Amino acid sequence: MTGAKQQASDRIIGILGGMGPEATLDLYHEIIDLTPARIDQDHIRVLMYSNPKIPDRTKAIAGKGESPLSHLIEAGRLLEKGGAGIIAMPCNAAHHYLPEMRRSLGIPILNMIEETCRALRRQFSGARTAGLLATVGTIRSGIYQAELSKAGLDALLPGNADNRRVQNAIARIKAGTHNQATREIFESVGSRLMKAGAEAVILGCTEIPLSFEPGGASYPVLNPNRILAQAAVDWALGKRRFRA
Repeated sequence: MTGAKQQASDRIIGILGGMGPEATLDLYHEIIDLTPARIDQDHIRVLMYSNPKIPDRTKAIAGKGESPLSHLIEAGRLLEKGGAGIIAMPCNAAHHYLPEMRRSLGIPILNMIEETCRALRRQFSGARTAGLLATVGTIRSGIYQAELSKAGLDALLPGNADNRRVQNAIARIKAGTHNQATREIFESVGSRLMKAGAEAVILGCTEIPLSFEPGGASYPVLNPNRILAQAAVDWALGKRRFRA
């Protein structure tokens, strides 16, 4: 059974992960945290496929590396064959390839970018501008800028120097060498976006919340990984329906 045909108690969330492994684990943790459960059996079934060998998305978007598309489709098909009724992909940049992925799979793939912009509009109804912290690839792809524009919002991006600092900080998280200084980079760049006119800041890379706790920020922050987890949980509990 797939998609809307499944009963809520039968539904399996598929996590297409490995980009990177810790961000994948963080999504699973968010799913657990957001599930109303008192005993093991109350939790949602989750099928996780973590493939850290998927080619670098930022390099591919820049035309300097292998496209990850075939690897993403292969991973999606494995989850589909394994019984997943929906796919959650905890990598913002990989959503650049979402249209092609959807054409190749028979189950829905959640759109983290769309869900985040919807949450932004819902939580900050009067907002006009959102700041974005993300990898160079995600910014270059324009996926957030396009989705924010659909919602009637402007995207405020870091300058080149700050963008390099954010990219380097993300690389340190992936390497397991992040520290207090890494967190301070995200905090300071986000603060500059707020001073420049942003009304909230999107943590547009799933590694960022691993070093920069959204709840501890001095300004409004949206965590797309948690927003993605909420959409997946809502689907699994029968609260929302998505089309393939």
